[in-house]
Amino acid sequence: MIGIFDSGLGGLTVVKEIFRVMPDAPILYLGDLARMPYGTKSKETICKYAEENTRFLLDHGAKIIVIACNTASSLAYDHLRAKFPDTPILEVVSPAARKATELTKNNKIGVIGTRATISSKIYEKKIMELKSDAHVFGASAPLLVSLIEEGWLDKTETKMILKKYLHPLKKEQIDTLILGCTHFPLIKGLIQHRIGKRVNLIDSAEAVVEDLASKSYPD
Repeated sequence: MIGIFDSGLGGLTVVKEIFRVMPDAPILYLGDLARMPYGTKSKETICKYAEENTRFLLDHGAKIIVIACNTASSLAYDHLRAKFPDTPILEVVSPAARKATELTKNNKIGVIGTRATISSKIYEKKIMELKSDAHVFGASAPLLVSLIEEGWLDKTETKMILKKYLHPLKKEQIDTLILGCTHFPLIKGLIQHRIGKRVNLIDSAEAVVEDLASKSYPD
């Protein structure tokens, strides 16, 4: 059984992709709505939440863990690997970073995510390990998760806030943009419209499921 956790509803984009690619895979999902958002919390708090979520999923039969949260992937992955050394654990950052380096033509890659994810510079680190001549531009978007959780997917306010967040990335003339939060695919159309149709959008949910499908996993 695949255990998946996120701070809220965003991780369901990973579940949806698993159902599309691996329709027979057994799934257990935990959305930590009571403690969301994670993006404004300290590393210590995020590690604590991630450990509790992982233990809950393992106690309920999960054999492999997918961290369907960019913030937890950025700050708690190493902590979870140390706490659960015998459990396969996948995170959403590395697959998205790798896909971005494969698609970029001008080596200008943008990342939009929570404040914690962008401050961690984890995407910059992962991308530079794969492509040392890349230029990585991060933009924190602290309000988007709450707006998406509220269902404000097509509200004027959401569009205005998104335009403000993306403006610095447009100025850098990026050709690839990583959606560094699994909530953001829910407004992928808005993001594509605001950033420009020629910019590649990297969905971290799709990227991690590609990795998951390429490996064998315990039932």
